Amino acid sequence: MNSKHTISLALLSAFLMWLAWPPIPYTTPILLIGLVPLLIAIDKIKFSETLKKGKQVFLTAGITFLVWNTSCIYWVYNAISADNNAVVSFLVSLIPFGLGALLMTFAFWLYYRLSLYVTKKLAYAGLISFYIAMEYLHQTWDLSFPWMTLGNGFSGMHQLAQWYEYTGVYGGSLWILLSNIFAFEAFKAFKTQKGYFKYRQSLLWALIVILPAAFSLIRYKSYKEKINPVNVVVVQPNIDPYQKFGGISAAEQLKVLTQLSDSVGQPNTEYFFWPETALPTYNDEEHIRSSVEFSVLQQFIRKYPNGSLVTGLESVKTYNEPETISAKLDPNSGVYYDNFNAAMQVENSADVQFYHKSKLVPGVEKLPFPTALAFLKPVFAQLGGTVGGWGWQEKPSVFYSYSGIGVAPVICYESLWGDWIGQSVKAGAQFIAIITNDGWWGNTSGKDQHFMYAKLRAIENRRWVVRSANTGISGFIDQKGDVVKRSEWWIRTALKADINLNDELSFYTKSGDLIAKALSIIAIVLALIIPFKRWIKKTRPTI
Repeated sequence: MNSKHTISLALLSAFLMWLAWPPIPYTTPILLIGLVPLLIAIDKIKFSETLKKGKQVFLTAGITFLVWNTSCIYWVYNAISADNNAVVSFLVSLIPFGLGALLMTFAFWLYYRLSLYVTKKLAYAGLISFYIAMEYLHQTWDLSFPWMTLGNGFSGMHQLAQWYEYTGVYGGSLWILLSNIFAFEAFKAFKTQKGYFKYRQSLLWALIVILPAAFSLIRYKSYKEKINPVNVVVVQPNIDPYQKFGGISAAEQLKVLTQLSDSVGQPNTEYFFWPETALPTYNDEEHIRSSVEFSVLQQFIRKYPNGSLVTGLESVKTYNEPETISAKLDPNSGVYYDNFNAAMQVENSADVQFYHKSKLVPGVEKLPFPTALAFLKPVFAQLGGTVGGWGWQEKPSVFYSYSGIGVAPVICYESLWGDWIGQSVKAGAQFIAIITNDGWWGNTSGKDQHFMYAKLRAIENRRWVVRSANTGISGFIDQKGDVVKRSEWWIRTALKADINLNDELSFYTKSGDLIAKALSIIAIVLALIIPFKRWIKKTRPTI
């Protein structure tokens, strides 16, 4: 096998997968064939006379996934480079650039190893299981960054992913992998078979593509929302994130937020949403009612008798004893405390509700594996001084308004976790509210991807998504994933809409990531075949 040919096939797969990935329009179906060149390359390596085939497979798959991942999430470097030196920024960028690619590569390497000992069908089952198990791992461990989960790609054409209400994004990953496998087999059959057999695999591949797509399009056309409207306002203050703390006074920022809210608020408005860290001061949760900022919020919401306000803020909670594993000791006072990236709900009463962001960004908001990697704290501390210091909560929350409306509060990065949001919906949330601050990334595709992924949360749970972003993109997404209204980037504005509440639970909301969990178990079983078969081969007597 010519190494240049192998690299060319690997790069072709990377290009096709990049071309199909959001926010590039109308190219999403390319995901269904994008991995075929890589499968061709691996197949040629397997049946070639080259030495160290396993290493060659690993390097070939590694090229595909490293180039694809980096080209799609290049903006990560922008998000962390402005306030940090180049070395630190580069090291932290390697987490999303390289780690996700490494897990994907490992899945393909395991597939190659398994294929040496089992039938082709079982090897393909292994490929699907290994890949989705790696995706699920990348969603659940301390280095989580599930941005490039294959199923997220269909946020670019959500009309084809309406069955996510049953499967979630891992159903999309399963479809993409199955389609690529059948397309690869069709390619081989077309080159080697004759007559009917030359086209049989192509027909099977067509069915794999057409049946889910047809079901989705029918569901998209036939789905009807129950009419149960409430008026909601989202605010986009467009305050430079690097000016929020110290550059612009807190009083001026609050003035911008309240004036924008009043510009579109109605007497019947039930909810106002302000973005992540909209309140630019640290606030003690126990004494929030006595703060100047809280007085401004109460004065604002008094104009809307049935209204509630949800805003982002950075809060502090103190303890006499370390009640959480993230609690830190203040050496001056002897008191333990936690910092939170939080959401707070205020209404026309003394009641205040808090939610603490729970899915924290590795290396920026939380030091991964804090015990094992404690020696890296000085390095990661350069990212803002709060690494390892942000607290979190173990279960998602539901905010309830005075009138009984339930909303799932979601802060920024958490919008990637369908199962997490589904738990809030199952607990009573009738719509989903994402508050975020995407200004750190600049005018890159990152902000567009983040907004588009929210469409999948709407489909999975059949809930409206309202989104308030500091610098964009803010907007409203209905239960089919259609964008009803959205803002532009870097525009100061407020938007209002009448959204429909929903109390019914989708299959996915009730069951969560069943596909990923089941395939992870299968992946472990199939992976154990590799060392077992290898041991049998070594110990079998020669004749």
